[in-house]
Amino acid sequence: MNFNAEKVKNDCVQWIRDFFEENGKGCNAVVGISGGKDSSIVAALCVEALGKDRVIGVLMPCGEQQDIDMAQLLVDTLDIKHFVVNIKDAVEGVTKAIPFEMSNQSIVNLPPRIRMATLYAVSQSHNGRVANTCNLSEDWVGYSTRYGDAAGDFSPCSNLTVAEMKQIGRLLGLPDVLVDKVPIDGLCGKTDEENLGFTYAELDLYIREGIEPAPEKKARIDHLHRINQFKLQLMPSFKPEL
Repeated sequence: MNFNAEKVKNDCVQWIRDFFEENGKGCNAVVGISGGKDSSIVAALCVEALGKDRVIGVLMPCGEQQDIDMAQLLVDTLDIKHFVVNIKDAVEGVTKAIPFEMSNQSIVNLPPRIRMATLYAVSQSHNGRVANTCNLSEDWVGYSTRYGDAAGDFSPCSNLTVAEMKQIGRLLGLPDVLVDKVPIDGLCGKTDEENLGFTYAELDLYIREGIEPAPEKKARIDHLHRINQFKLQLMPSFKPEL
């Protein structure tokens, strides 16, 4: 597949401008900044589309965050207004208040859901619209938290693979350390690829070119894609016959 990164980047920038013209003229883009490539690229796209004065970054460590310096590098590079909101007390407060032992999945997914609540608190207080920072590769296999990082008001990159995102990141002039940073989920300390059981390169080739990885990896990709479809669909609603 011949991917024209410059055209896609320019089209995406225009799409962001059009979104704000139609859905929040004069509003600010609010972006959760993790220090990874996706939030970095989305923030940079918003800066190009709206100007740095209309982009607000929100850094949300949960206690100590080892790569918080990468998030700081991004907001310094883009020279955008930003807030640091440590969510540790909120996470611990909810955990302590629940009157039973939470499942491991509940524990893992609580921080991203609290982060999204934080982003909306910032957004509603600063005339904002919350940016979703997911990409196609992650969405394809459900590698996001429903109503956590999978939420947002607009999604510039959810139809772009990891490989395509990296090309756009370079065009935007982001530091290589942000574009090439090994993705870590920020939840359990493992890299994305360790958790998934296959590489993003293998996944992207399968999505875009139909090139199948090893049989066991193909089976896992297909399984994850199938069971996580609900994350990409609107909430089912009952329609009465009136």
